[in-house]
Amino acid sequence: MKRRDFCRAGLAAGFTATYPFLAGCGKETPVSAPPAAAAKAETGIAAVSLDGASIELERAAVNELGESLSGRLILSGHPEYDTVRKVWNGMHDKRPALIARCANDSDVQNAVTFARERDLLVAVRGGGHSWPGKSVCDGGIMIDLAEMTDVMVDPATQRASARGGALLGHLDTASLKHGLVTTAGVVSHTGVGGYTLGGGFGRLNRKYGLTIDNLLAADIVTADGQFRTVNAENDPDLFWAIRGGGGNFGVATRFEFQLHPFNRNVLSGMIVWPIEQARDVLEFYGEWYQGLSDDLYIGPAMLTMPDGTSVIAMEVVYAGDPVQGEKELEPLRRLGKPAQDAIVMQDYTVMQTQEDGTFAHGIRSYAKNGMVPELTQGLVDAMLEAFVPDPRLAMFTHTAGGAVKRVGELDTAFPHRNAETMVLVGGGWMDPAQDQEAMAIGRNWFKQLEPFTGGYYDNIDFDRADSKGGNFGPAYERLARIKGRYDPGNLFRLNRNIEPAV
Repeated sequence: MKRRDFCRAGLAAGFTATYPFLAGCGKETPVSAPPAAAAKAETGIAAVSLDGASIELERAAVNELGESLSGRLILSGHPEYDTVRKVWNGMHDKRPALIARCANDSDVQNAVTFARERDLLVAVRGGGHSWPGKSVCDGGIMIDLAEMTDVMVDPATQRASARGGALLGHLDTASLKHGLVTTAGVVSHTGVGGYTLGGGFGRLNRKYGLTIDNLLAADIVTADGQFRTVNAENDPDLFWAIRGGGGNFGVATRFEFQLHPFNRNVLSGMIVWPIEQARDVLEFYGEWYQGLSDDLYIGPAMLTMPDGTSVIAMEVVYAGDPVQGEKELEPLRRLGKPAQDAIVMQDYTVMQTQEDGTFAHGIRSYAKNGMVPELTQGLVDAMLEAFVPDPRLAMFTHTAGGAVKRVGELDTAFPHRNAETMVLVGGGWMDPAQDQEAMAIGRNWFKQLEPFTGGYYDNIDFDRADSKGGNFGPAYERLARIKGRYDPGNLFRLNRNIEPAV
């Protein structure tokens, strides 16, 4: 069956993609070609400094960097350049002066030192899933971890070690083989690195907490080129900062996670109602969710299918005894007249990969989000009034609460512990000519929901401005001091940037 026909059949038969934007079908994840030899510079290379000034990188220094790498240095004109510089979001078409395709920690150290010594703009690419495209840059160096993907699991200690370029699918696959799991996100080709450093919401966060709550240690190369292993005992301030402070503090090359025993065959799936029943569903959910167990992850989405049919849907993962899950879900399953109830016992990875095609590599994607302290009647009304029946865009949520809220506000650098859920307006399309129109619709849609939010989740936002660090709340002052200690020159600035304190 052709891929396009398969996508249409899947949507018609089972809503197999939670948010089935038309653009999600027909775009495959790129497959890397066999590696070509590292490039050598024949002349000096035009580049961009940290402050945006034009500079020239000397030919001899560039070639020396290339020779120092166990991986490859890729320059414009190299056979792999146009493939490697691409990131997930097709809206970002940037051209780095250099791409350091790192193979190990020493490569990362050499690339960081090269950049710092020349005041060169730096982008760090793990999985390349940065919504605003900050994992690539024009005129700087891309430190690319895409070949550092190993995940090792120790069943005896129930720990996983994931390299900085690993994807969430790699982490899930390696852990589940041993009947273990940790919180991971909702698109399996997302990078472990950026996802973790920003906090880490996923379908198990109510039971096990955010991904950063399961982070035991990390290896990181700081702006001085030093390799550090950080945990609660070694560099505890830096370990605190990277759990929610994003990529401000260095290049994380390895993460060590706590794992949990887990039966991968879980009660999960979707319930879908016609959009005409949206008020009944949302008002019921607004009362019902407050008594949910930690085992139950569930949240509403409002979207329009490619054929123009609008629906409200609930995604469900019950990470406990399925008998209890059936009892807990029974009131929801009796609500209204569902168009489809596809909650069944199935492998956890079905849910973890169901959105991979919708958010495939190359899609042009935009998103705005906010953290919701309480699902009020006012927010329900706003969700209904703001809804736009456009197949390119959807409103959906990531449920928090449970174990997420039981971590203290300042125990990590993640500032939104008291949110009940996250509300997000986002979507995708393939035609660049639609960019401005679709983004304007998305901004206006979210603008009507924003008054009911407090702060936002940095990992899922396209263009939010936060020059004074307000989104970090009471954590910001400490973050700025730690930034000043480990990155006083603000080498790592392509992120939700924290200005280093003097």
